Amino acid sequence: MTKNITDNLKQKISSYYSEKIELYGPTPQGVDWNSKHSQETRFRQLLKICELAPNFSINDLGCGFGSLYEFMRTNHFRFDYYGYDLSENMIAEAKKLYIAASHCQFFNNDHLQLHDFTVASGIFNVKMDIPLKEWESYILETLQKMHAASTKGFSFNLLTKYSDKEYMKDYLYYADPCQLFDYCKQHFSKNVALLHDYYLYEFTLLIRK
Repeated sequence: MTKNITDNLKQKISSYYSEKIELYGPTPQGVDWNSKHSQETRFRQLLKICELAPNFSINDLGCGFGSLYEFMRTNHFRFDYYGYDLSENMIAEAKKLYIAASHCQFFNNDHLQLHDFTVASGIFNVKMDIPLKEWESYILETLQKMHAASTKGFSFNLLTKYSDKEYMKDYLYYADPCQLFDYCKQHFSKNVALLHDYYLYEFTLLIRK
């Protein structure tokens, strides 16, 4: 995509989530999730990428106000955390919540640093009125960026095209899990896992280096 298209797309994403955090505050709804339970279910799937690592660094792309950091801290992971979000409001809230947190940094951009792992939860779901071709190009470009920033592996989730039709919404993007599995196998690693068995209308891909 051209720089102008990319900048416009990112501005729409930033505005969407800034409005959510203003409306709902630091809650799962503030990052456009239905509940804390579903949010934590997603975190457990994503973090399978690093569950065997004794001590590691991790990028959280689209970190919101730092819910993943809190989940990892509460569950006694040993890690250095780097959160990135396009929404200035999200990052401001994260820095306020975790001002005294150690091993934790937040950035109002998507310029990933090189670390052991990178994860992204929900950042590809809300397409809004962005043309399909542009959105899918944005997804693949972002996956390339995550791959380049991860020395040991990365993981991400998307809504699935196998969702019940009556619940699907026009402004959301529903991906083909088999197509993305194939893309990751061909472009990133031979070690790819597709998780589609955790009772949410989505799937998670784990790419191990």
